[in-house]
Amino acid sequence: MIDPMFRAAAWCASARGGRLVVLFYHRVLAAPDPMLPTEPDARIFDAQMRALAGMFNVLPMDEAIARLAEGRLPPRAACITFDDGYRDNLQIAAPILARHGMTATFFVASGFLDGGRMFNDTVRESVRRLPTGEHDLSWLNLGRRQVDDGASRMSLFMDAVAAIKYLDPDARDAAGERLAALADAPLPDDLMMTSDEVRALQRSGMEVGGHTLTHPILSRIEDEEARRQIDGNRAVLSSLLERPPRFFAYPNGVPQRDYAARHVAMAREAGYQAAVSTARGTCTHDSDLFQLPRFAPWHSRAMDYRLSLLKSLAKRTSETRA
Repeated sequence: MIDPMFRAAAWCASARGGRLVVLFYHRVLAAPDPMLPTEPDARIFDAQMRALAGMFNVLPMDEAIARLAEGRLPPRAACITFDDGYRDNLQIAAPILARHGMTATFFVASGFLDGGRMFNDTVRESVRRLPTGEHDLSWLNLGRRQVDDGASRMSLFMDAVAAIKYLDPDARDAAGERLAALADAPLPDDLMMTSDEVRALQRSGMEVGGHTLTHPILSRIEDEEARRQIDGNRAVLSSLLERPPRFFAYPNGVPQRDYAARHVAMAREAGYQAAVSTARGTCTHDSDLFQLPRFAPWHSRAMDYRLSLLKSLAKRTSETRA
């Protein structure tokens, strides 16, 4: 049951008509994972969706964007998105969404389907499996690092991702593989969905959107390659799903840092109807439909989650986040 304070706050927030909160997630875990502290597990996500359903009018993305453009949004409108294409999106998130009568849009980087692995997961799973002891990581400008507990592994993972993320794609992948060679066990190759699972996700009533082939930082690659990433991903998903995806998410998604106006034009020219960024804010009738801001409520406590949702309605000016 929602506290009367929340009901009053929600009623006040409802006066802010014409606003759309687009939530975004990456994964929903079967159980808590200290190496993924911001990702909800199934229990937390279920509680979040229960709170969301009780406070907001949750719409499918196509309906939400149409209503946004036409000025017909209901009060406290929201929609839900997921980035990347993790297997737990189908296995864990989708059933919870269905149980609450909600759908989401899942932006899939098609190059990782059927056994691929994103660079950040290569880094994370490598660090998870590093032998206890000191490691010379001067080749990453990280010096010598001692790994002996969960905190030291998490600290190293964060530093390694920061060191690798903005390298050009080939160098980024090579750095990830060099780190993987230090692990004392094989890395998982089943984190992402298969092609059949993407089809199953669509059949379950969820929307599948584009997210490039291999998730490059678009501003760090040549324009020809950026266009290949956007167009090629849409072609793969169109063939896979027997219809073209309608919506696109920019990898990493911080405006002016991770993508630029030319990439917005590429997404429009590819045939998409709208695109989302990771600029933090609320969509209004004058928002650019190809740079819609999103909101990531990374709170495990129900009270904090509800408060963050209500605060999101008041956030008109976007704030960037990685």
